[in-house]
Parts: sequence; C-alpha cells; structure tokens
Amino acid sequence: MLPIAADAQFFGREERDGERARPVEAQVTLPQFPKAENYLPFEVSARTSFDFFVDAKSISVGADGVVRYTVIAKSADGALNISFEGMRCAEREYRIYAFARADKTWYEARNSQWESIQGAARNPQRTVLFRDFFCPVTRNVTSAEEAVRVLKSGGNSQATTSGY
Repeated sequence: MLPIAADAQFFGREERDGERARPVEAQVTLPQFPKAENYLPFEVSARTSFDFFVDAKSISVGADGVVRYTVIAKSADGALNISFEGMRCAEREYRIYAFARADKTWYEARNSQWESIQGAARNPQRTVLFRDFFCPVTRNVTSAEEAVRVLKSGGNSQATTSGY
C-alpha cells in the first residue's frame, strides 16, 4: 500500500489567506485492490448506462471525518473504471486519490484536490453517495460498518432531500 500525501500532517483546521477554516486531512493509505465479491451495488439513475458499486473492504471513516471508499463503474460491455476517493460531508466535497490500472495496481491521481460535489449532471454517483448513503442531511455515517450497512440496505433511512 502506498501512502498518499495529504493536505497536512496534523489533525485540526487550517486557515488559507482569509478563507474559512478548513479541515486538515490525515495521511491516506491506498486500500487493497477491490475484489468482485466485495462489491456493494448502489442505484444511480436509469439514465446512465453504468452499474455502480462501492468496495466494502475499502470503506473507512477517518478521525479527520473523511469517508474514504473505492467506487467501481461498470459499463454495459463489462469495462471497469475504478477510483479510490474521499468525501467531506460538511464541506460537500470529494477528492480522487488514485485510479486503478488494468494490472490491478493503483496510480495516484494528478493534481488531487478537494472539489465541490455538484448536482446529478456531472458524476451522478458522487451526488447519490453523498445524498443517500454517506452524508444525508440529518446525520453522516460515522464508521465503515455503518456505511456498509447503509449500502446493503439501499440507502440511509436518515436521508432527506438536500438540494442535490
């Protein structure tokens, strides 16, 4: 497993030239490469030709509050797009740490940075994971076990519409 450089070494909050304090991210380690038997499916939209999954073994909720997971997008012809990502619920942001190679290894994403989770038009899987599974309006998941349970049940019972 490769360590990924994060925003800073220490937990807490950082200031950036007058911006509001932002969480400081913990050191990140890439997970084991996902195996099909650990895929947890989730519904994104009837309008997409991809099936989406989260690798149950990759899910973690760090002390920094970041939900980390491997997401798999499978096309109708069986092609896979796999990435290891993080989600900050309070900030409504995601970050891609790494992408999968065909040889079942990871390569770090270039210019990996936190980006806003937009509405369903661009990368709807992130919006669905944010809204319906990891970060519903009433309460975010707080452990890997809870995230797995929510994915297996088809959605967070605490989820409500959050404008996304």
